[in-house]
Amino acid sequence: MRISARNLTWTAGGTTVVRNVTMAVESGETVGLIGPNGAGKSSLLRCLAGLRTPTAGTVHHDGEDIAAHDPRHVARRLAFVEQTGESDTDPRVADVVALGRTPFRDRWRGLSPADHAVVDAALDHLGLAGLRHRHWSTLSGGERQRTHLARALAQRPTAILLDEPTNHLDIRHQLELLELLSHTSQTVLVALHDLALAARYCDRLLLLHRGELVAHGTPTEVLTPALLRQVYEVDVHIGQDDLGYPVLAYRAPVSQAR
Repeated sequence: MRISARNLTWTAGGTTVVRNVTMAVESGETVGLIGPNGAGKSSLLRCLAGLRTPTAGTVHHDGEDIAAHDPRHVARRLAFVEQTGESDTDPRVADVVALGRTPFRDRWRGLSPADHAVVDAALDHLGLAGLRHRHWSTLSGGERQRTHLARALAQRPTAILLDEPTNHLDIRHQLELLELLSHTSQTVLVALHDLALAARYCDRLLLLHRGELVAHGTPTEVLTPALLRQVYEVDVHIGQDDLGYPVLAYRAPVSQAR
């Protein structure tokens, strides 16, 4: 799926959170969405997923304006994974993952054998098969995050949007998650705070600053000392490790250092 936005603006409470963003994620790409806290990453993702209506501008999935479709239609093609997810109830892991099949079945019909097979495959893919009967209240933050990703995979989407999915994950599971995303055939747009991980696993990066798209391109084109100093207000040295992956070392600008 190709995901695009044209002149997208979203305003809340009189504040413009996303301003005049025009961008595209091509089919099959893994693109990282980066920027400081408050840059508008979460709001942009929600607009692209159809969870918020832009104040101005348009969002297209494969050339179709999503405003012309209901949420069920969008959910059959695109999955969204939030930073955190809470529940007023205490469902089992398998029940949460099964929610990914909701767009494909009638409201009053239970899961079909085919649905159960999809849920089982998603649990296996995320290493959650042994936790399928565990209740939500007993899970760690990382286990909950992996459960949400399994729910997204159970939708069998052509695109996945993820809002800081590495939060709460230990290093091993961060790497496993990003390896999975970078090798999938699905279109992936993922908001990340760790710039080194974004550079390692993403085909391209989109850099937001104060709601505006200020840079886009390959990791080498976007992650430059001058641009990162402008946006993040830190000095950065960019090197490489023994495997050729980027290593970023940060230092506060002299004017801010104590």
